[in-house]
Amino acid sequence: MENKKIYFASDFHLGVPTLESSLEREKHICRWLDSIKNDASEVYLVGDIFDFWFEHKYTVPKGFTRLFGKIAELTDSGISVFFFTGNHDLWMKDYFAKELNVKVYHEPITRVYNNKILFIGHGDGMGPGDKGYKLLKLIFTSRICQWMYSRLHPNFSFWFARFTSRRSRIATGDTDEKFLGAEKEWLYLFCKDYIKNNKIDFFVFGHRHLPLEMDINETSRYINLGDWIKYKTYAVFDGESVVLKKFE
Repeated sequence: MENKKIYFASDFHLGVPTLESSLEREKHICRWLDSIKNDASEVYLVGDIFDFWFEHKYTVPKGFTRLFGKIAELTDSGISVFFFTGNHDLWMKDYFAKELNVKVYHEPITRVYNNKILFIGHGDGMGPGDKGYKLLKLIFTSRICQWMYSRLHPNFSFWFARFTSRRSRIATGDTDEKFLGAEKEWLYLFCKDYIKNNKIDFFVFGHRHLPLEMDINETSRYINLGDWIKYKTYAVFDGESVVLKKFE
């Protein structure tokens, strides 16, 4: 749409480290969504929106009502909203589609806007290395394992997930927010390898928690969205380029 923009954000990690800090972050995110609704045509939420999410057949985690209401407001007004599952919220099913009119993606996608090709995904398990997590992801995405976990009562399964979250990087503050150098950044290496056989103008990822803008070659660029724990950064595509910005 003319004069409309596409927005990207990731790694809200709502639910940790405390309910109070999560609620304040959620209100901040809603203010951001309010600020972009007049010129947004689409909004991509690129994974780890929640620090934990699991859908039982008739039950979902409590909370996050302000964010849900704001997303419903956007989709009801004609703005398309897309969710990507991250490594913390792999277990999304149909709740968002039915209740919020949101399309959920479990794998990266490619989109073309104004002849610009965008590759969009959370970024977990991509690139070389990280073999331990890649194995865990196979387990977490197994239908058998998900079925077995869903047999647990939500009182226990949700408590157990939150208990383990207290040991996560977000809860402890033990994050890896240092730039490692181009040849040690796994997502950058993935991009560099991917463009050998594919034309991509912009790669847009989350997961890393560190805002990054890196040229891969003369025509391709890698953007990492950072997070809303520390940076409150997002990206915007204006039809020509994708750039990082900071809210408030």
